[in-house]
Amino acid sequence: MHVKAYGLLTRHPVKVETLPEDLRAVVPVDERGRVDRPPRELRGEVFRRFLAALEPLRRDGKLGGILFQLPPYVVFKDASLDYLEWARGELGGDEMLVEFRHRSWLDDEHRAESLAFLERIGASYVTVDAPRSDTAKNLVPTVPAVTSATAYVRFHGRNLATWNKRGGSAAERFDYLYTDKELGEWVEPLRELAAASERAFAFFNNNASSIDPDNPLGRISQAAANAAQLRRLLDVNRISATGGTQA
Repeated sequence: MHVKAYGLLTRHPVKVETLPEDLRAVVPVDERGRVDRPPRELRGEVFRRFLAALEPLRRDGKLGGILFQLPPYVVFKDASLDYLEWARGELGGDEMLVEFRHRSWLDDEHRAESLAFLERIGASYVTVDAPRSDTAKNLVPTVPAVTSATAYVRFHGRNLATWNKRGGSAAERFDYLYTDKELGEWVEPLRELAAASERAFAFFNNNASSIDPDNPLGRISQAAANAAQLRRLLDVNRISATGGTQA
């Protein structure tokens, strides 16, 4: 099981009441009740408690990577690199999966340096499929790449109309059902990522549902439907490539 890191660890704003009770009185808080620029020592303590909570999964061999989905205001700069390297050290032997959310990390100027940095610190890069935009800074370009033994792809949908909708929910942002044509674009890149790694994962967001095309009175989970589509496309193309059939 891959686990998303708690927001304070990825430098997201978090409400003070989401912290353990004994830590709430010692953290700085802004006027909206959110933890405000906590010292690194406190982040370190939160890291330790977060990792301790994952021990049952770790002990049973069921813990995959820990997803560090950075907020869109964390841009490529020395301070960001320093924090990620520090956070990687805090994780110890657990795998770090890093998803960038600001395009500065993967623009022409910084792309190679960003990927080389993740490889150097032993972190896994997360490839993202998302809406295409030349202007939205919180939409990164799709750059299939591997920086560790793990290839990891997240399919966020391509709903540009709702991506930055003011007051919109996660379900609205990720409300998207991929077509066979769109997922078919990923067959060859996924093959290449899998060949360049020891293990490969592809994930869809499970926030939204759609009308069932085969039953107008019913609804389907977009994540489950798209996952089944992608598996079928990968199987069909594997059969075609080998010239064989399977039962």
